[in-house]
Amino acid sequence: MHETPAGHWADTLAVFDLETTGIDVDTCRIVTAYVGVIDRGGDVVEQRSWLVDPGVEIPTAASLIHGVSTERARAEGGAAVQAVAEIIQTLTDAASRGLPIVAYNASYDLSVLAREAERYGHPGLAVPESVVDPLVIDRAVDRYRRGKRTLTAACAHYGVELVDAHDAGADALAAGRVAQAIARRYPDLAANAIDALHRLQVDWSRDQADRYQEWRRQNGEPEFTSSGAWPVR
Repeated sequence: MHETPAGHWADTLAVFDLETTGIDVDTCRIVTAYVGVIDRGGDVVEQRSWLVDPGVEIPTAASLIHGVSTERARAEGGAAVQAVAEIIQTLTDAASRGLPIVAYNASYDLSVLAREAERYGHPGLAVPESVVDPLVIDRAVDRYRRGKRTLTAACAHYGVELVDAHDAGADALAAGRVAQAIARRYPDLAANAIDALHRLQVDWSRDQADRYQEWRRQNGEPEFTSSGAWPVR
């Protein structure tokens, strides 16, 4: 395995994932969450997870994906108002230590967290310029690769094991390891300082959304719009 240079941004990463009640960032609620820290070899050195009672019914379609029913969330889950505050604080603590925050399709997870903070009257996460989104990066460095760009597909492409997809912990750890695999494969990308990489992703996300919007409009949906706002919509 090729190693990244000493002091590289991917040496130690905070990893983050949510499982929720749906796909609309404005209305869905957090059901499970995970924040961990992985070292240079991708091993877990810190972790914290949450099972949350979202305060609403969990649709069957969502339960079938992440495995948490409304009944289980109500019986075993913590109060959403407290869990959201704890998730924000845990990510804030990681960022204050200089750790990049990795999330696959970060604009979904961080937007959901921002809406939940608003819902419960919490100060939102002050998103640092150190977010790493393997989805945005992969689309930029390997733009013309055919096939899906799901986390499962990215793991297969970069040789990362994903044992339990749609478990917040498994997905977060896989995303971090995919980020490290991308860094090993693309040393020029790896040479960027984390704040520079963050700014590149802002531009890449906007460009990717613009191209997708153009494609949809050229294929029968003239009113289609796509937001490229990143890392929070």
